[in-house]
Amino acid sequence: MSVEHLTPSAQNYVKIIWGVQEWSNDPVTPSLIAARAGVAMSSVSDAVRKLAEQGLVTHTPYGAVALTDEGRHAAVAMVRRHRLLETFLVQVLGYTWDEVHDEAEVLEHAVTDRLVDRMDAFLEYPTRDPHGDPIPSKAGHLPTPDAAQLSTVEPHGEATVERISDDDPSLLQFFADARIGVGTRLALSPGAPFSETICVSIAGGEPIQLGRVATEAVWVSTP
Repeated sequence: MSVEHLTPSAQNYVKIIWGVQEWSNDPVTPSLIAARAGVAMSSVSDAVRKLAEQGLVTHTPYGAVALTDEGRHAAVAMVRRHRLLETFLVQVLGYTWDEVHDEAEVLEHAVTDRLVDRMDAFLEYPTRDPHGDPIPSKAGHLPTPDAAQLSTVEPHGEATVERISDDDPSLLQFFADARIGVGTRLALSPGAPFSETICVSIAGGEPIQLGRVATEAVWVSTP
């Protein structure tokens, strides 16, 4: 079933449920969904009930919510739309990477499957969006990079930026100003004792001290 036949609300919820677990092993609870969607728990309960009736999710009362195979197919299709739109906006229309998330959130409900396929071909089938998130193929294959949050990495040696969360546009602007993006090679060193910070530098430049909000938003690969 094409996601074109789902309501925008259903499209949003399956994408949110899938997104909660893309970079985490935490169970998908109604409270987590509510926090991601910015809605009340009662709204989530009603939405989950409707999704279950459509065969898109399974859930237990007050417990975790899980996508069915059909639900996962729909969620991955929505993720593909969103990330291709972000890539198109940056590469073709000249948007900056901190501007595209909200635009894509609106446009992903309006485009057709045909337009998504045309964008994919025009962009020569990109595998990652401007933030480093993997773009699913039309068949649903998701090439996830081998990466870990910077906050969990030992602050010694070097690391390569693989992904930066797009949840906070102001944080993305901070990284852009610091010339830190996907593919950037970072030299790591410990921050001040008990500060929960990591110092990073680029090609021998001045160290930049990153706090936990920043280091939890960055995924890196290490040698």
